[in-house]
Amino acid sequence: MSTPIRIDADVKLDSKILTDVAEAFEPHADQMFKQPKGHWVAVVEFTHVERTEPGPDEDKDPSVKVRITDLEIAADTATEHHIRQLMADMHRQRTSDGTLDAHVA
Repeated sequence: MSTPIRIDADVKLDSKILTDVAEAFEPHADQMFKQPKGHWVAVVEFTHVERTEPGPDEDKDPSVKVRITDLEIAADTATEHHIRQLMADMHRQRTSDGTLDAHVA
């Protein structure tokens, strides 16, 4: 199995909000307005929008722009807990490469 080439690219989030994503935010918008320091847990899908590869003489990093194309926000503490557990499992899997945990996951 070949080792993938690592590219140090900047990731940018496209600010365009699709109708389906806006609809997912709608039930939470009032709470988000009232709690400016609040936090919300969600499952998000991104889609590639744009890739920028600077020329050889440019002093810039390559970049990729992504857009949120699907989103669901946890509506209760049970769902939030479930998503947080999934996030912890995914984090453990991502960071365990090359460690003893890699064989357990």
